[in-house]
Amino acid sequence: MRNKLSFFIPSIGNIVFVVFFLTLLVKPGFNLLGDCDTGFHIRTGEYILENFSIPKFDIFSYSTPASPWMNHEWLSNVIMAFLHRTHGLTWVVVFFAFLISLTFFLLIKIIQQYKVNIIFATVMVLLVYLTSRIHFFARPHILSWIFVLIWYHLLNSFWYNDKNYLYLLPPIMLLWVNLHGSFILGFVLISIYLFGNIIRILRGVEKQLYIRKVKLLGLATVATLLVSLINPYSYHILLYPFKYVSDKFIMDHINELVSPNFHDVSTMAFEFLLLLTMAIFFFSRDRLHFIELILTLFFTHMALYSARYIPLFCIIIAPILARHGESILTESGGRLASFLKKRANNIGATDAAARGYLWIILAVVIVAMGVKSGALKYGFDEKTKPVAAVEFLKRENLKGNMFNSDEFGDYIIYSAYPQYKVFIDGRVDTYGAERLKEFYKVIYLEPGWEKVIEKYDIKWSIFDTNSILSRCLMEKKDWQLIYSDKVASIFVRKIPENQDIVNKYQNVELVIVEDKK
Repeated sequence: MRNKLSFFIPSIGNIVFVVFFLTLLVKPGFNLLGDCDTGFHIRTGEYILENFSIPKFDIFSYSTPASPWMNHEWLSNVIMAFLHRTHGLTWVVVFFAFLISLTFFLLIKIIQQYKVNIIFATVMVLLVYLTSRIHFFARPHILSWIFVLIWYHLLNSFWYNDKNYLYLLPPIMLLWVNLHGSFILGFVLISIYLFGNIIRILRGVEKQLYIRKVKLLGLATVATLLVSLINPYSYHILLYPFKYVSDKFIMDHINELVSPNFHDVSTMAFEFLLLLTMAIFFFSRDRLHFIELILTLFFTHMALYSARYIPLFCIIIAPILARHGESILTESGGRLASFLKKRANNIGATDAAARGYLWIILAVVIVAMGVKSGALKYGFDEKTKPVAAVEFLKRENLKGNMFNSDEFGDYIIYSAYPQYKVFIDGRVDTYGAERLKEFYKVIYLEPGWEKVIEKYDIKWSIFDTNSILSRCLMEKKDWQLIYSDKVASIFVRKIPENQDIVNKYQNVELVIVEDKK
């Protein structure tokens, strides 16, 4: 009877998955479509499915000649396009909510393998979840979180338990290198573990054991490197991540690439996690071994250098903190420690008795039924995205080149390609720093901004209503406002080609939305 009932008992991992999965899909404020990059990923995947080829040059902007495009996420794009064909954006959102929840399900399962106090492990995963949500978007980078976690776990299993699953690394890399540019972290991680084992050899600690480990890690590295060349761009893709992060202008001017702003509420959890990390390392009697130290330093640097790497820092640091936190609890004899140990033993016994994945399956089935019935439906938010403005564009069919923001460009690609081609979008690496500099020159009205308009023969603009540019164009006698809402305003130049549309909408007023203090 107990064995039968065990399938109905939810494990901690099951609870973590179900709570996170449903929270991402139900609770307001967790908007996985908060970034319009999702749109161009879908359209890219559709292009690949329709043409059975990966575009080598930019297809979404009107740049002449077209810029070379290294689409390192092509396989992710195909998956997203396939899902979109089934139930539109709703399935895309559900898919990424599932992947995010799966990441934290796997994380708590991995932490539990280190025999960590189950209460502490659960709190740690909850903190990591809250810290990581700064980058919860329906985009391919979520797939990299899972690959980093699995890769990290396989290397830890080899390091701590001498379990050799290194043969899994090459097939994982075969997928990873075609799904997202963060595949390079696989080589970073394996290099850290390889170097850590070499240090053990040099110190003369169990020399034969670590010589064997170095040989196996070396073979895995070579095999993984060779497999990584199986992609549409061959060895060039290995250089792409370094080229991207070495472009200082791009790294300094794209919001998600800049360092975290600790004055922002969204980074409070990250700040707390950093402080907790320092406190645990200070009180733990177990010294950080070399690999733990390098992992901590490297991924802390990444997270402080660019906010987009905060979730990766969380994935790496969580098992390390769990091990050292358990060491502190084990050695502590206080009332709180005793209470946590007792409660953890009781919860752990129940958790150990749980079997199967009934609650995970049930949650997925309920969500699938909600999608099928139409009860769950997701789309870009009209209150923050230019949904209505782009519908206006599609009706009016404006001619000539546009000027737009990168975020608007992503949505225009999703909603109005190939009817319209954009000035810029989220693929900033494709356009390069010079195009980005020209973009900023216009939006901040720097000297020479009108020359950029002439250079690209721009006939009209769609931009944020509450922006410097929109306010300026409203005062310009050679520009005419033809559409405005609280999100976007559309201006056309008063030139002969636009005379009909100018006459049609000559009495439109600009909607200015003041920031709420």
